[in-house]
Amino acid sequence: MLVLIAGPYRSGTNDDPVLMKQNLDRLEAVALPLFRLGHVPVIGEWLALPLLKLAGSPQPGDAAYEAILYPTAHRLLRKCDAVLRLEGASKGADEDVRIATSLGLKVYYRIEDVPHAE
Repeated sequence: MLVLIAGPYRSGTNDDPVLMKQNLDRLEAVALPLFRLGHVPVIGEWLALPLLKLAGSPQPGDAAYEAILYPTAHRLLRKCDAVLRLEGASKGADEDVRIATSLGLKVYYRIEDVPHAE
């Protein structure tokens, strides 16, 4: 499966880049375990952050950020088979789950619940 890893990125950071990096590290921490289960992990920020740089976005929450960050994940969801929603308050991740559910995708809340690929 192509599995979107969703969880807090900007939430709770007050836009502190160090805290945002720590949140990204938490998202990335489950990527290798997902891969080892036989799946392809993906994080929306992996695709959106280079686009934000190219768009000249100077700070989280600016117009380019709003136009790119969440829409990237939403477009990506249309290609995914499942979502792994990590713990933590995040309106963006909650929206990812809402969209995934509307698309009929599987949503997991613990890595232990993601099955091995066949």
